[in-house]
Amino acid sequence: MRHFAIPRSFSFALAASALGFIAAPLAWASEAAERLTERLDPLETYEARFDQQILDSSGERLQQAEGEMWLSRPGMLRWEVAAPYSQTVVSDGDEVYLYDPDLEQVTVQDLDNRVTYTPALLLSGSAGELTDSFDVFHEQENGDDVFTLIPVSPDTLFEELSMTFDGDTLTELWMADSTGQRTAIRFSGIHQNAPIDDARFRFDMPDGVDVIRE
Repeated sequence: MRHFAIPRSFSFALAASALGFIAAPLAWASEAAERLTERLDPLETYEARFDQQILDSSGERLQQAEGEMWLSRPGMLRWEVAAPYSQTVVSDGDEVYLYDPDLEQVTVQDLDNRVTYTPALLLSGSAGELTDSFDVFHEQENGDDVFTLIPVSPDTLFEELSMTFDGDTLTELWMADSTGQRTAIRFSGIHQNAPIDDARFRFDMPDGVDVIRE
């Protein structure tokens, strides 16, 4: 289980930059981006159960949820929260639908804003798009490969995103925002590159819901 702290590689990069040693961290970041691309490029589909926790800046748990996800690249995702409250996120490659049954409401947003609902949608794009949008740092932790992504643009909903791989398999995903709040997602029952019916990524609008387009 990961501890939610700034990875050593990122801390070193900040310190080296402050001291003026720019070339080495840039080369390091480039190598980390290549390693991440090697993990993500072969990924075509991904199916798993997940446990998601939201923690405050002191590490206290604010919320916990569990469910199941399906991903097919490029651009398609289904994210179903089963407990404690039902919620469904579906991306069909063009738009993202957030369905909240309790509110009887569906919010529709262009895929360009994909991290609004879940960071897992970042995985649905190409590895090149991901590494172009983030500075990537790499470290090994307990035998796992941990990639920390720092957004290049300040106009993002989070300040840091991390992916943990056991070999070639993604096992954890977490992010931290500017308030210090962190979202930790751990995957289990993982199937990579198994066939997934495209119908899984089609959202059928329920009758009688309010539709909000952003």
